[in-house]
Amino acid sequence: MSQTPDFLDGNAAAGELQSVFGTDMTMASGRCRGCDEEMVLAQAHAYLGGPGMVLRCPGCEGVLMRLVRSPSQMWLDAGGLAYVQMPVPA
Repeated sequence: MSQTPDFLDGNAAAGELQSVFGTDMTMASGRCRGCDEEMVLAQAHAYLGGPGMVLRCPGCEGVLMRLVRSPSQMWLDAGGLAYVQMPVPA
């Protein structure tokens, strides 16, 4: 019997990330601070069922990014990423 994962791929976070960064972030690349794995954000494991969004590393499951919104504010923590390299909008 196979288990269904409790996460989606990073594409599920595309709309939320685009609203923050103003560009498609699924093809942005980054490196996990925990295990040094490099990936595009579309490969991250997205957890969307809580009060915000959490992206985890597909290699070590370390937290890469957290985003939480309230009606008046937004909190973004990308401390799990050593860097993010994103395409420049045309």
